[in-house]
Amino acid sequence: MATEKTTAEKPAKKAAAPKAAPKAKASAKAEAAKPTGTFRVTLVKSTIGTKQNHRACVAGLGLRKLNQTVEVADTPANRGMVNAASFLLKCEA
Repeated sequence: MATEKTTAEKPAKKAAAPKAAPKAKASAKAEAAKPTGTFRVTLVKSTIGTKQNHRACVAGLGLRKLNQTVEVADTPANRGMVNAASFLLKCEA
């Protein structure tokens, strides 16, 4: 008996549904996260011997060396990082 190869028919692709138009107004969370200004942060104490999450907050703010100053956006995320490692930092409005 010879075996015959049969090709299974592929199902037809479904037509893509039309995409909805993007919303004109951003959500309240997105508007709350927009920066309203900037503030300056200076690393005044070493991160040696501190908790890992405090070191991560300092690095997240862009600080690497002692007495280095960076200007960061005034967002809730950046305020939280400054608050977590406030004993290592000096913050100026």
